[in-house]
Amino acid sequence: MVSLARTIRSIRRVGLREWWRQMQYIGDAKSGRFVGQDQFGNRYFENLNPEEEVPGRHRWVDYAQHEYNATQVPPEWHSWIHHIRKDPPTEDRVVQNLTPPWKAPWTENLTGTRGAFKTYNTTKPKYEAWQPKSVPRGESSP
Repeated sequence: MVSLARTIRSIRRVGLREWWRQMQYIGDAKSGRFVGQDQFGNRYFENLNPEEEVPGRHRWVDYAQHEYNATQVPPEWHSWIHHIRKDPPTEDRVVQNLTPPWKAPWTENLTGTRGAFKTYNTTKPKYEAWQPKSVPRGESSP
């Protein structure tokens, strides 16, 4: 349960509108240092104060879309969120300098959406399913 003092402190830090938005989306009011933004518009934050955040939950992403999905986080930011890399991609010189020119831009996984890949066949089937030929009652067959 969130204490009243923490709620008031969060409203003062992020503003009433952003506090209300966070309560609707993630169910908690978080405030921290803005670390960076990716090509999808997702914003990344960090709060290293152990009195305010539970260890392991001090890095978070604020998704740009309402219908968010974890695949909307690019690999560089994923490695920072999950503590694989210490520095965020905006501050890590290795990530900035070693991006190969042939690397394709990151796209989210579209499984379960209208944009999902669906296979199709362009060849004629080897056999066709049997279709019964029925004659209405009262008519004789030739």
